This record gives sequence, structure tokens and C-alpha cells, in this order.
Amino acid sequence: MTPAERTQLIQRYAQGPDLLEATLATVPTAALQWRPAPGRWSAHEVIVHCADSECNAHLRIRYLVAESEPLIVGYDQDRWAIDLDYHHHPLDLALTTVRAVRANTVPLLRRLTEAQWRKTGRHTEQGAYGAETWLTTYAEHLEVHVRQIQRNLTAWNAR
Repeated sequence: MTPAERTQLIQRYAQGPDLLEATLATVPTAALQWRPAPGRWSAHEVIVHCADSECNAHLRIRYLVAESEPLIVGYDQDRWAIDLDYHHHPLDLALTTVRAVRANTVPLLRRLTEAQWRKTGRHTEQGAYGAETWLTTYAEHLEVHVRQIQRNLTAWNAR
């Protein structure tokens, strides 16, 4: 990955919270906890998942950069949504978490050296896992969930 490509991905990563909040603002209150199908997440659950995922991401990039043999631990996101009862977690706190965690990570990303970008560890589910893989994944992560919320809203409107 070139430095220019990384810069573009870091910009997408930085803009993610604005995109997520703008999309959530289009969802009527009555549709927030509506699920499009059994086993599918509501918009509310998507937002809380994003907060938990961002907290994991925050640590993952730091492990990759600062540990000599980084181990990135996977987790069962569907289990978290159920066991942590996402519908009862405050949306405003989840959004604040997403915004704060990303704001705290962007400066780190902007100052990583070439050697740090090339560093790899091991992911318990994916095998070899490096800082550039991390960036590619998380630059897109909130965008993926924005599209999920938009699909939920379309389905809610068509019900």
C-alpha cells in the first residue's frame, strides 16, 4: 500500500463517525429497534456494535504497533449483541464512544512509520494480520454499517 493510499483510508476512517451519525438521524424513533428479520440487527444494535467494535479496533492497532508478537483476539459479535443486551444500551453513549475512539486513533495513524505499517501479528480467526489490513478493514467498517442501517430503513418503510 502506498502512503497516498493509506492517507486516503485514514481520511475515510476519520469521516466515519459523521457518516454514521448522519445516517442514524434519518431513522425514525419507531424504527430504531425494528429488526428486518429474525437474527438480524436493528439500527440501535448496529450502533452499539460499532461502539464495541471501535473499542476493539482501538486496542488492536496499538497491539500491532507496540507489541513484539501481537495477538489479535477475535470475538463473536452476534453473541455480544445478545449477551450484552444491545437494545438496552444508550445510543448517545455508543455514538460518543465511536467518535471519541476514532478521534483518539487518527493522530496515531497519521504518525506511523513505514516500519510500523509493515508490522504484522496473528489474528485468532484470520491468521497473519497487519496494520494495513487493520486500516483497510476499519476505514470501511462504519461505511458497511451505514449501508446496513439504510437497508433496514428501506425495509421498515416497505413493511
